[in-house]
Amino acid sequence: MSYPPPAALKKFLKPYDREVQQLALALRALVLEEMAPCYENIYDAYSAVAMGYGPSERLSDGIFHIAVYAKGANLGFNDGATLDDPKGLLEGTGNRIRHIKIRKTEDLERPELRAYIRRAKKKAIAEARKLGEAPKQKPKGVVSTVKAIYPKKRRPK
Repeated sequence: MSYPPPAALKKFLKPYDREVQQLALALRALVLEEMAPCYENIYDAYSAVAMGYGPSERLSDGIFHIAVYAKGANLGFNDGATLDDPKGLLEGTGNRIRHIKIRKTEDLERPELRAYIRRAKKKAIAEARKLGEAPKQKPKGVVSTVKAIYPKKRRPK
């Protein structure tokens, strides 16, 4: 099933090159193919346009995020530090988050990308169930919400 991008997201992506816009929307479509039904939280942040995905509207339940920058996008895994990384693709040194850089549309065709997404989703759902925090009901489709619009931004010129 296809989930058209909300008008606000398209507006936030306008300052980026056409290739980056298309890359961001294609990455979003890939994530939603694996994640939907889900909640999508959209941010027009200072240094990036960001989209977070999870099984509830609570940000703390987020599993993935996409950050769009001038040269491409990052697919972030909110608990990536504990995610199996058999291909050595995950980058980052923080306590929780890891990401995979996506710089061209060909990067989206790598089968291991979907494998990482599926592994992260499965792990997050299992952990939520174990803690008794699994959402009681799934949303219908994708529920998109603009969470924040920051007045100051660093965007491509």
